Amino acid sequence: MRAAIINYGAGNLHSIAKAVEFNGFETSISPDISLALNSDVVILPGVGAFGLASEALASGMKILRSALSDGFPCVTICLGMQLLFESSEEGEGQGIGFLQGRVRRLESERAPQIGWNAVKPEKHANGIFDGFDLAYYANTYVCEPLDESVVIARTEYDGESFPAAIRNLNTIGVQFHPEKSSRSGVELLGRLLREVTR
Repeated sequence: MRAAIINYGAGNLHSIAKAVEFNGFETSISPDISLALNSDVVILPGVGAFGLASEALASGMKILRSALSDGFPCVTICLGMQLLFESSEEGEGQGIGFLQGRVRRLESERAPQIGWNAVKPEKHANGIFDGFDLAYYANTYVCEPLDESVVIARTEYDGESFPAAIRNLNTIGVQFHPEKSSRSGVELLGRLLREVTR
């Protein structure tokens, strides 16, 4: 199976590639969305700012939105998950718009959230997160989907609950960093990739 990591100028590509390869996938890294869609699954990584990422992805957003809407397999991480939505308080620019809703800042004065926190699956997560309960987060912004049924896991920080993971068609997004969440996180990333491509 071939996994293409979309390079839109965000960091952490090497760590994600290593985690994906650990799970038996061949990897490629490319800024070209059309080229990435020649793979079996695309990965939208996450470290960076919404506005800059939106600008870098602008020329391929329509192509990517159409592919995801047609069921093309995709896994998104942190900022990558936020880019699935329409807009963000973090900066100007449009998201991919695959999901209706917005991205907003955490209400806590202790933002960003950096470190380990729980992942609490919803019943309709269908066992995807079995055996995985702690993840590494590094986020100041969180997703607010218009349709709450896309949320398959939640987390709480400073008394505030927000989506830890979403799913729509063959796209799964996680707010945390599985590639930084020890061995169990790396294994979860493989499970997510297999889930969207099966």
